[in-house]
Amino acid sequence: MFDFSSVDLLDAFTRELQLCKVREGEHVVVLSEPGSRGDYVAAAFGAAKTLGARVIAATVPGGNPDPSPSTHTGAGPGLSSVLDDEAAQDLLKSADLVVDLTREGFIHAPVQQEILKTGTRIIFVCDAPDVLIRNLPKEGDKALVEREAALMKRSSTMRVTSVAGTDLTVQLQNAHPEYQVGFADDPGRWDHWPSTMVLCWPEISDGRIVLAEGDILLPFKEYVRAPVTLEVAGGHITDIKGGADAKMLATFLDDADDKWARSLSHMGWGLMRSADWFATALYSKGDLMGMDARAFAGNFLWSTGPHPILGRESYAHVDVGMRDCSITVDDTQVVTAGQLTER
Repeated sequence: MFDFSSVDLLDAFTRELQLCKVREGEHVVVLSEPGSRGDYVAAAFGAAKTLGARVIAATVPGGNPDPSPSTHTGAGPGLSSVLDDEAAQDLLKSADLVVDLTREGFIHAPVQQEILKTGTRIIFVCDAPDVLIRNLPKEGDKALVEREAALMKRSSTMRVTSVAGTDLTVQLQNAHPEYQVGFADDPGRWDHWPSTMVLCWPEISDGRIVLAEGDILLPFKEYVRAPVTLEVAGGHITDIKGGADAKMLATFLDDADDKWARSLSHMGWGLMRSADWFATALYSKGDLMGMDARAFAGNFLWSTGPHPILGRESYAHVDVGMRDCSITVDDTQVVTAGQLTER
C-alpha cells in the first residue's frame, strides 16, 4: 500500500511557504528535534526546495528547561540544546526563514527575540496534519488582523462580559497589541501556522472571569465541566473557586512554584473561522497543540504566566479559550455573545 499523505503535506507546506514569501535563493532552515514529525521535516524541506530556496534541515537534541512534560503545551520555552549553543543560534540568525518544527517552540524564550532582530522570519508548526490543512491561512487574513490590532492600539479599555458572569475590564494603555495570522512574511516576524487572532499584553485588568461548561483549558486540552470563578485585581488572579476544574487549575498554578503563575499574560479574541471547537475532543493530547481552541472565531482567549513586555519570565503558561463572551473595545463591540460582530 502506498502512503500518499505526504503529497497533501508537501502541497500544504508549499502553499504556506509561499505565504511566507520564500523566494529563490533565500536560505531556509528547517529546525527539528528527535520527537518532531519526520513527515513535516520532509514536507518543509521539499517545499523550500521546490520554491528555489537554499535549505538546511537541522535536528538538535530534544529537551527544554520547562519542568512540565513536552506535549505540545504552547509554553514555548525553547530547546536547551539551542538556548545553550551559540553556533545553533548563529545558524538560525543566518537564515531568511526558520521553519520551527520543535514540539514546544521558542515563543517565550528571550533568544527568539534576538534571532528575530537579525531579520530572520520564523514560522512555528506543530498541530496535526488535517488541522494545518483545514486552517491554511489566506493572504487576505492579514488585513483583518492588522485592522483589529490597530483598533486595540488606539483604544484605552477592553471590557469582556458573559451571561455566565464574566465582567473583566482591561486597560489597553501600553498593552502592545499584536496579532497572529498564520504566516511570517515580513523581516523579523514570528508567526504560528495555524492561527488567526488579535492579542495584547496588558498590565492592569480587574473584575471577574467565569469559565462556563465547554470552555477549553490548555495545556490540559480539556473542556470545563462545571463553572470556575476567578477574581482578578491589578492583573493578578486573587481567588479561584469551583469544583474539580477549579481545583486542577489552582493546583497547577500553585505547584508551579512561580511568582508569576497567577499573573495574567496576553489576551484577545479569535478570528479563525475555519477553526473547529470540537477539535480538542477528537485528537490525542500528544498530537495536538490546540490552535483551534486558541483561535476559533469569536472566542475570548486569555492566559497566565510569561509577559515579555513587563519582563516576566515564567513556565506557568495557561491558555483558556472561552465561548459566548461579548467583547467591547472602547465603544466598538467586536464580539457579541461569542460571535464576531460584522463591521
